[in-house]
Amino acid sequence: MTAPVTTDSEFDEVPATDDEGGRAPARRYGLLVVAAAVVVGLLLGYAGGLLTPALTRPGDNSAEAGFARDMTTHHNQAVAMGLLAFGQGQDAEVRQVGVDIATGQQGEIGTMQTWLRSWNLDPTGGQPPMAWMPGGAELVKDGLMPGMATPEEMAKLKAASGREFDVMFLNMMIRHHIGGVHMIDGILDEGHDDDVRAVAQVMKNTQQNDLANLNAALKRLGVTP
Repeated sequence: MTAPVTTDSEFDEVPATDDEGGRAPARRYGLLVVAAAVVVGLLLGYAGGLLTPALTRPGDNSAEAGFARDMTTHHNQAVAMGLLAFGQGQDAEVRQVGVDIATGQQGEIGTMQTWLRSWNLDPTGGQPPMAWMPGGAELVKDGLMPGMATPEEMAKLKAASGREFDVMFLNMMIRHHIGGVHMIDGILDEGHDDDVRAVAQVMKNTQQNDLANLNAALKRLGVTP
């Protein structure tokens, strides 16, 4: 299992054109600002993770370690999708929610990776995805954890534009967040580290708030979720 901390390079370059002329340079500049914000979020996440006490450290096969590794992978895809939304979204709200998700989840990646370092554990581990969660292995489809998009779906999202992109992104992110919340519920049920559970609860609250906004945006675009 792999848990890369940064997003795939194939999503680094996104189209900077839209229906309104003369905005491409501004959008490219905006992408640089967002990239910087993502890096800052990651560093803040690392700093936050360092504040977690290490009186009792979760073991390599613990639910905490499995969650940190798997949710890092899960979050990485959300960051990639969010950056695409910021660069390609036609709707202003879609672009905003994209950058909010990208920066927020990158910060959480920093926190989770810092946990693993503080526990002296490998960032990737040797267990299959979702092995830490009862019945988790059954939720993995074609190597993908709950809610994750396939490589083909990510390619279609990258190739889309205009309203088609906006609707596709919203639907994919709704599914992604629902899967993420299910995984968070798993660590809330199985975890024993109070600090991990506290951060997981904040993640759940944030994603549930995102889901409300994503569904509202979809309805505003005239699409039934």
